[in-house]
Amino acid sequence: MSTLAIHGGKPVRDTYLPYGHHSIDEQDKNSVIEALSSDWLTTGPKVIEFEETFAKKVGSKYAVAVNSGTAALHASVFAADIGLGDEVITTPMTFAASANCVLYQGARPVFADIREDTLNIDPDKVKKLVTEKTKAIIAVDYGGQPADIDELKEIASENGLLLIEDAAHSLDATYKGKSIGSLSDLTTFSLHPVKHITTGEGGVIATNDKKMADRIRRFRNHGISTDHHERAEKGTFYYEMMELGYNYRIPDINCALGLSQLKKLDTWVARRREIAGLYNKSLSKMPSIDIPSQLADRESSWHLYLIMLKLDMLSVGRNEIIKALRAENIGVNVHYIPVYWHPYYQNLDYKKGVCPVAEEAYERLITLPLFPAMTERDTKDVIEAVSKVIGFYSV
Repeated sequence: MSTLAIHGGKPVRDTYLPYGHHSIDEQDKNSVIEALSSDWLTTGPKVIEFEETFAKKVGSKYAVAVNSGTAALHASVFAADIGLGDEVITTPMTFAASANCVLYQGARPVFADIREDTLNIDPDKVKKLVTEKTKAIIAVDYGGQPADIDELKEIASENGLLLIEDAAHSLDATYKGKSIGSLSDLTTFSLHPVKHITTGEGGVIATNDKKMADRIRRFRNHGISTDHHERAEKGTFYYEMMELGYNYRIPDINCALGLSQLKKLDTWVARRREIAGLYNKSLSKMPSIDIPSQLADRESSWHLYLIMLKLDMLSVGRNEIIKALRAENIGVNVHYIPVYWHPYYQNLDYKKGVCPVAEEAYERLITLPLFPAMTERDTKDVIEAVSKVIGFYSV
């Protein structure tokens, strides 16, 4: 067995391979240049075109674009009328924004534990946490595999709750043959550079409810009833602020990039699935790790590929494995630290231990590189490095 790079051996790769990376081509650049040369840099026709195209892609009646995935979550919680004293049930196995958006509205996130197989929020645990204060459920499609939407919708319906789906990981995924974006009361997407498509920074809220879509449009524009483009078309200066909103507008420049990227989404997701299949084939043979569990009635869009270490079969912990893989120039990562472990949440009196499945999973998780521009050589390098490092530390 060759010497690990962390011990002075030759790395598997000469250059660093990140866990995620955007793809920008000449078509993307030309689309942005065209927008830059137009009369509208923001609140213009490219925003409308992007929203209509996005809605058609995900199968929703309406889509509202904003300037980040976090803004999309905040706008959704606002549209759901969540406020002071309310509770929202969500998962700890996510980026902090999925819970922070509840705090923005003066409400309290309540964390439900996750399923051991998919690492998605466990509907049985959700059901036990519903109280008279509960107003909504925020489910996260972890890694790109949709959560248990039917079960969660049933809980929401029985208790008069809204289901908000954080689909930052699952653009172009399907659940029982239906597109993610068409199923929940509100579905939020992120367009950050490591996601399936990017607008630089950006987010989208998909919904079939016109009233909520209209309210979100106001919310992203300071709570004002019309934007500059609408007033220009009507030849009027007059506008009214209807409620307290934020400046969450997304520029036409970003939406021009998004429109170009959307044309490549299917090809890119197909490539993600291909890489995940190659990982599955090789990594499933390694007894010291578990590979992602995928349910038959849904198709992941593979934002993340995660392995779970069997720590009882290894001589070191997860952090040592990460250091060794990074020394081989494989840019592994961890998704996620349980939200309520963060110091800010600890200061809000959240206690460790409330979601033992999520906490145990966190100690074992490693995210491997996965993005469409990866070559066959890149994929083989990842597999070789994992085999090299795991093989060395296996007992």
